Amino acid sequence: MAKVTIIGAGQTGATTAHFLAMREIADLVLVDIVEGMPQGKGLDLLEAMPVLGADTHIVGANEYQPTADSDIVVLTAGLPRKPGMSRDDLLEANTRIVRSVVVSALEVSPDAIFIILTNPLDAMSYLAMKVSGLPRERVIGQAGILDSARMRAFVAMELGVSVQNVHCYVLGGHGDDMVPLTRHSNVAGVQLNEILPPDRLAAIVERTRKGGGEIVSLLKTGSAFYAPAAALAQMVEAILGDRHLIVPASVYLQGEYGQDGIFFGVPAQLGRGGLEKVIEYALSEEEQKALEASAAHVRETIEALKI
Repeated sequence: MAKVTIIGAGQTGATTAHFLAMREIADLVLVDIVEGMPQGKGLDLLEAMPVLGADTHIVGANEYQPTADSDIVVLTAGLPRKPGMSRDDLLEANTRIVRSVVVSALEVSPDAIFIILTNPLDAMSYLAMKVSGLPRERVIGQAGILDSARMRAFVAMELGVSVQNVHCYVLGGHGDDMVPLTRHSNVAGVQLNEILPPDRLAAIVERTRKGGGEIVSLLKTGSAFYAPAAALAQMVEAILGDRHLIVPASVYLQGEYGQDGIFFGVPAQLGRGGLEKVIEYALSEEEQKALEASAAHVRETIEALKI
């Protein structure tokens, strides 16, 4: 069976392990610096497997040797957002964490594909690629699936339809200037701007952009973890299953969408080698301008890394 390491055994990491364990597609290693915590969560989850009827093996660790030869390393470690904080506020602290973790994980799993969740997402993905020296195919940021899922949930609630009928695409940086593509989003093939009044559509777009902050303000002591974990599990499954699945993800651009040298949310095809290709949509002038504004902010954050 394949092997997946999840670094950071907090709410998001442990919930990602839960979703993946139920899929029975890989053995799992939970890693965290807190002594006993990943071991306890790993054992608890392992003991749930007989009830769920899954033969997934799960262990917890405080060091990296048990993660050796992982096929995928999922990075959720880092400080979470607190009320009043932006994703960019986490830059300095999480830079130190990501740099250390990537080096340690890569040393024992030189062939692994890295999936990054730590905020600020696009900058941390860029840092992970530069620190590791890996090709862009093997470092992918998780953001667009989450942002698009939030938009899909809001549209489904607004219209009273199944989420399975709602298809939304959110591109750009993982922040308040992300770009929900309403023209490319639809409900059973009907464009959103044809089925929703302009004011309601605008409200859904705004709520999507603020979706993470809304949950932070409600929880008060942490940030979202169920939806981010579900999105991570989907990416892991797409890669291990060589599904050639197209999802919104943050990848290193080399000219696509007119951008170069930054990690940015775009439709990305995922398979066993990681990123297979970037899908380019034909954008309107307004959409292109919004994407360029989002890219400018991502570029500023990356430059603040000073690497």
